[in-house]
Amino acid sequence: MSLLELSAKQLLAELSVGRITAVEVAEAYLAAIVQRDKQVGAFLRVDAEGALAKARDIDDRRRAKQPVGRLAGLPVAVKDILCSRGEVTTCGSRMLERFKAPYDSTVVARLKDADAVLIGRTNMDEFAMGGSTENSAFQATRNPWDLACTPGGSSGGSAACVAAGMAPLAIGTDTGGSIRQPAGLCGVTGMKPTYGHVSRYGLVAFASSLDQVGPLARNAEDAAVLLEAIAGHDPLDSTSVQAPVPPYSEWVGQPLTGLTLGVVREHFGPGLDAEVEAAVREAVRVYESLGVKIKEVSLPHSKYCVATYYIIAPCEASSNLARYDGAHYGYRTDAPAMQAELADERRRLETAGDQRGVGELDTALVRMYRRSRSESFGAEVKRRIMLGTYALSAGYYDAYYLKALKVRRLIRQDFDRAFEEVDLIAGPVTAAPAFKIGEKVDDPLAMYLVDLYTVSANLAGIGGIVFPCGASAGGLPIGLQLQAPPFEEDRLLRAAHMFQTATDWHTRRPSLP
Repeated sequence: MSLLELSAKQLLAELSVGRITAVEVAEAYLAAIVQRDKQVGAFLRVDAEGALAKARDIDDRRRAKQPVGRLAGLPVAVKDILCSRGEVTTCGSRMLERFKAPYDSTVVARLKDADAVLIGRTNMDEFAMGGSTENSAFQATRNPWDLACTPGGSSGGSAACVAAGMAPLAIGTDTGGSIRQPAGLCGVTGMKPTYGHVSRYGLVAFASSLDQVGPLARNAEDAAVLLEAIAGHDPLDSTSVQAPVPPYSEWVGQPLTGLTLGVVREHFGPGLDAEVEAAVREAVRVYESLGVKIKEVSLPHSKYCVATYYIIAPCEASSNLARYDGAHYGYRTDAPAMQAELADERRRLETAGDQRGVGELDTALVRMYRRSRSESFGAEVKRRIMLGTYALSAGYYDAYYLKALKVRRLIRQDFDRAFEEVDLIAGPVTAAPAFKIGEKVDDPLAMYLVDLYTVSANLAGIGGIVFPCGASAGGLPIGLQLQAPPFEEDRLLRAAHMFQTATDWHTRRPSLP
């Protein structure tokens, strides 16, 4: 069997007994990237030299019987939104195209401590704003199952590289479904942990009360291995929670007895693709055949989730991205050209005797801010900044932002009531399988609706996991989403593994050369 076909857990087992070396694993994945990424476009940068150096170091320490970390020798791809000391961290934006992080994010530091081989940085929608990975300033990523389709987003590069066999593990971030939606569209396993369970220190913020870092892998066992390495309290993150990190990778194989699975009646309404509904209902029947009790529950405020999310997230984004103005952080426009332009405008206004125009003319500093931001942010980022700024402005704060916060509380209370009756909630990830590249770029509302089933977990702060449960007639993956009460990641992983021991959807691979 090829090294690329082994799961992360199998690779660890082979590495630990010396049947393979970390260098062999790294070389196999680097070769796969060279061969496949020209078609997929999952990586923004690949660090072949650094990966091989790290792999050689791990092999030397293993041969010398020295201790190694829990991920020793496993290649891991990291979304280009987490700071890594000395490396460019672009967030898929021209604004940060030349930004070299001066420190490691906590997640990257924990991966390094665990002796993961950091193989490269993955593509993403600019500042994690998007559901298709088409909003990257550098390239679009393609779905390995159909190169004409998107992989979802914003962690589309991380999901696509795992699906295409270019990394066994990847790190993504999830603000409104940005791990779970691409995981569902690419046929891999992706988890959004409970808010506060994984440190956000060193994560370039999009919406601070919603962002969460999480794993992408081929199956629940591998996701458990990666989550175990990155989760846990971090004193550098004030939102990090003092909660224990169970041994997920040891417990994931234990059966869940007496489990009750909730099926939300509001999830099966108009707009849900018939193939997706059939696959999700069949997945529920699989659980039922395994002895799981099924119960219908209601989330009555779920119809407000997308509207609530698209008030709160842009408001937080407009605040977080205010620092990128060319003076404090990020890209700065060509200052001499800008000043020459401003001087020319002033001369023309003075010649025309337009004193009012002269008085309203930008100062050099304001013009520098204006041009730096307009030249470096993409259309989707500008749209969300404007939406958030408007919702936060005087006279509109109470009507939009404050009301959205109140609805957010109602959404969380819906989940609290539902989890009094059931252990987990099962449902679709997206309303339809992967869509074509370019299909929704001119229709922002249609793009926002791809988050319909995922944003509620971010608003409520709970955890969710997605894994493949079927395929469309065109061969595109269909995912199942499970959601759990806060800090029940163990329950999510065990339930996902339970499904994967009874089915083989997670073992199927796209037919890339």
